[in-house]
Amino acid sequence: MKRNRRVKILATLGPASSEKEAIKKLWLAGADVFRINMSHSSHEVLNNLVDRIRDVEAEVGRPIGILADLQGPKLRVGTFANDEKPILENGATFILDANETPGDATRVYLPHPEILGSLEVGHRLLVDDGKISLRVTETSPKRCVTIVEVGGKISNRKGVSVPDTEIPVGALTEKDRADLLAALDAKVDWVALSFVQRPEDLIEVRNTTQGRVGVLAKIEKPQAIERLSEIIELSDAIMVARGDLGVEMPLEQVPGLQKRMIRACRKAGKPVVVATQMLESMITSPVPTRAEVSDVATAVFEGADAVMLSAESAAGDFPTEAVATMDKIAVEVEQDENYRSIIHAQRTEPEATGADAITAAAHQVAETLDLAAIVSYTASGGTALRASRERPATPIIAFSPEIATVRRLTIGWGLHCVASQDAATEEDLINRACCLANEEGFAKPGQRILVSAGVPFGTPGSTNMLRIAFVGSNDI
Repeated sequence: MKRNRRVKILATLGPASSEKEAIKKLWLAGADVFRINMSHSSHEVLNNLVDRIRDVEAEVGRPIGILADLQGPKLRVGTFANDEKPILENGATFILDANETPGDATRVYLPHPEILGSLEVGHRLLVDDGKISLRVTETSPKRCVTIVEVGGKISNRKGVSVPDTEIPVGALTEKDRADLLAALDAKVDWVALSFVQRPEDLIEVRNTTQGRVGVLAKIEKPQAIERLSEIIELSDAIMVARGDLGVEMPLEQVPGLQKRMIRACRKAGKPVVVATQMLESMITSPVPTRAEVSDVATAVFEGADAVMLSAESAAGDFPTEAVATMDKIAVEVEQDENYRSIIHAQRTEPEATGADAITAAAHQVAETLDLAAIVSYTASGGTALRASRERPATPIIAFSPEIATVRRLTIGWGLHCVASQDAATEEDLINRACCLANEEGFAKPGQRILVSAGVPFGTPGSTNMLRIAFVGSNDI
């Protein structure tokens, strides 16, 4: 079974979609990769979901990607006396300190000395997803005095974000380290790292994973934007986490940042996922708003590798309908007469390497000769991702003898992923490519395909071969 679109769909699993039949329905509706949110999942739940996804994979006969999303640090205020919910008035003074005594309308405990030690006068603290905004007027390692700029009701353990402050703490908590090891044991394909502020945050994860999974950095902090190119370089993929970005930065800046990140990732040849509130109203409604349809369409027009559903598929009333709706929007956009010209206009020049030059040439040859498919033979996934970066109109088949590579590539734009036996020789590779193109429904006898690979086989990053081959009747 092949999709009728190039952009991929990530669907988050949760109470509304954790059973095997529900997962299968989501896949049939269009989900390519499943996200498991470790904020709400025990290791037992993780293993059960992975097992069910792999059962569905075996039934449908197509590779399915799995993303384990690590929780990251959760910064919260303490509690209030008698569980009260005081109202902070605009212009009032409010103190956050290291005193564990329950709070009131004038102060509250902040159980994060790393924040208190990093704040400076003028910095903001945003409470409860930005509903309350505080500005620091005095600070010390044990307390900070703020003035309430945007007031409201505050209550126990509401979340705190500090958009102006770089906190000297790594992105991995003890829970994250345990969850990361559990995800590796469960053989997931991707791990997503939350709260990335700097490139160094990725190093610990990379040292632990040792290439066994793809590492996806979630961009949700202003500090990450400032060092975006370095973070992209150390990541295998990026997520535009618009929810937290929209809290910590002015909302009107987020659309431009989304465009910037998509183009930066495409230039680097790294997959990029657009996430958060894409079809938010479908949590409770069987149809989306017109604005949500336009939002999804914009991400597809921009050339994002994947679009993601969160609560819509995890806890909503219409999880299958949400995936099917996203699928229909993507299919319609990619058939629009303006789609190809917009995608082509965003194309960047290839890097000055043999592998990139070969891949760019493959794109041009395939479209000039109107070939039926580009078949990328890849051990590590690099050849296929380079082909994906070019965003060709010609379908791309990514095949590999490594099932882990094939599953990881399910997140990449336009990649129809197939696990196949290793090729022994170049001629064997060409024959396998022709057979696959025919079997997967991309090419008929008499049509031509383009095959790209790295020779000698199994050498990552060595894309150096481009062959045009006829699909013959013997390849049926």
